[in-house]
Amino acid sequence: MRRVKADASGIKEAAAVIGRGGVIAIPTDTLYGLAADPFNEDAVARVFEIKGRPADRALPLIASDADQIAARLGPLSAVAQPLADTFWPGALTLLLDAPPTVAPSVAGRTGQVGVRVPAHDAARALCRACGIPLIATSANISDQPPTNDPDAVARMLGSRIDLLLDGGHTPGGPPSTIVDASGTTLRLVRPGAVEWDRVLACMQRG
Repeated sequence: MRRVKADASGIKEAAAVIGRGGVIAIPTDTLYGLAADPFNEDAVARVFEIKGRPADRALPLIASDADQIAARLGPLSAVAQPLADTFWPGALTLLLDAPPTVAPSVAGRTGQVGVRVPAHDAARALCRACGIPLIATSANISDQPPTNDPDAVARMLGSRIDLLLDGGHTPGGPPSTIVDASGTTLRLVRPGAVEWDRVLACMQRG
């Protein structure tokens, strides 16, 4: 595993590794995540193998901005758009209908993909450099706790991943809130950093 700083040079190198189908660890606004190309089935399979993650569990995505999501995953629905406008960048993941272009295993047999725009400059810059949304699932083996410490990532996954984009300790805290915004009404899937009451209040204002 190669370890590089999360600066412009490191992000360029990380994007090249992802472009070759590699799997890397990256900092986000919560914890460290594993990043890979969700449109590359071989890369997606490696993420599942690295984590020991059951194949029926979907892999979340991050993007540089809402425009990148619209361009590569499809336009946001009337329900999802006001949430994106209010909470992105931030720790709110929206479940959307999975487009046929993503690797089928990304959706984990659910027919949906979860995506958000993280409030972390390096994570968004990497998505911009790659030109696509990226897988960003927690950088840990499935039965181990996730971490905000790049040294812990290196100890746990250093022999399994291609590169560690080291941004120092990340903020940590609760995971992103997951909301199903694929239909005409909202459904809370997982509580997290964004309170459900705030999500509902946003929709009521709209």
